[in-house]
Amino acid sequence: MDIYLFYMIVAGLFGFFMAWGIGANDVSNAMGPSVGSGALSMKQAVCIAAIFEFLGTMLAGGSVTATIRSSIVNSHLYIQTPLVFVHGMLAALLAAGCWLLFASKKGWPVSTTHTIVGALIGFGLVTKGFASVQWVFLLNIASCWILSPIIGGILAFLLAASVKLLIIDRTNPIVQAKRYLPLYVFLMCFIMSMVTLIKGLDNLHIDLSFFSASLYSALLSFIVMLIAFYKLSKMYEVSKDRSMILARVEKTFASLMIFMACAMAFAHGSNDVSNAIGPLAAIYGIIHNHSMMHNDAIVPFWILLVGGIGIVAGLIMFGKKVILTVGSEITALSPSSGFCVSLATASTVIICTGLALPISTTQTLIGAVIGVALAHGTKALHFETIKKIIHSWIITLPAGALMAILFYALLHGFFDGLLHAKL
Repeated sequence: MDIYLFYMIVAGLFGFFMAWGIGANDVSNAMGPSVGSGALSMKQAVCIAAIFEFLGTMLAGGSVTATIRSSIVNSHLYIQTPLVFVHGMLAALLAAGCWLLFASKKGWPVSTTHTIVGALIGFGLVTKGFASVQWVFLLNIASCWILSPIIGGILAFLLAASVKLLIIDRTNPIVQAKRYLPLYVFLMCFIMSMVTLIKGLDNLHIDLSFFSASLYSALLSFIVMLIAFYKLSKMYEVSKDRSMILARVEKTFASLMIFMACAMAFAHGSNDVSNAIGPLAAIYGIIHNHSMMHNDAIVPFWILLVGGIGIVAGLIMFGKKVILTVGSEITALSPSSGFCVSLATASTVIICTGLALPISTTQTLIGAVIGVALAHGTKALHFETIKKIIHSWIITLPAGALMAILFYALLHGFFDGLLHAKL
């Protein structure tokens, strides 16, 4: 077998393994609010995530890839030794996949972005030392890791507080729902439309300006809002029992959660698949061109396909534990609070995807869950679960780095031996 074909087969398998880990961990925690709130069953959530994660990957999955494949480690240092870079990328994929498998088995919602960045740092340090890591750029990314859960938490807190103030805590929630729910529908539809028009058409080579996308999104959202007004006008009180009235309002939010789950899955697929296909695309560029040059080419369709299928496979096979951790072990979620979590998270992810920043969807989501819980008081939070999650975040980056160093030593020795045997 041709040695370069063998490289690509191994790279494809490792990339699939990493994408599988993303599906088992990151996709699972993204769907947690839908399951935890009771808006969707586990089977329904898995089906929705599988479809829209795949669409997000295939339609918009290449936008953050260049950041992952060439901006963490200075690839110019490997111009004379491109195969060292290939071995490092293989090690990073394998290390990240193994850590995600371990974390998913434990039910830890870790960050796949942290994992792959840690693995890339480990490979860079062991091959070229501190000079190989672009620390300034890394600090910019790290600042996004800090900001994204804060932004997600603030947005979720404001949304949950507004739902409580305007609808849930009022004397007549049905009347208030008829009045204000269409506004939430408008906001939800606007965000879903924007991500589709701005990011979801990238790989179809349809380019709209931000203004045009905003105009079309606002127009569509206004039409959907009018439909919501009409539909909600037919909602009436079936009982004087307040608990039954609130249950009817929550049922309406549960319907909206289905649409939000679709948007959340699409946004996640467009952003986080880059953690798997970024290194794979770098390997392909080097092997295809036999050099480090021209390594920022468009991601081939088959690489996106590997990422999309891997994510779906990981979700279906191993996603349940993390879904349950995020959906029910941080705080109890109702459909209305779950809606706020998903809307806040999707908004944050979409904004950062538009800026080509590889944020952590996990941290954004956890921040949003905490923000919603704080809107109902600190007693609603399960601090032990939060502490466990934060501990898993802290060890993720060094764990990825150490495993990458180990796997690099093994892979570099193996492929060097193979190449010399061929010679």
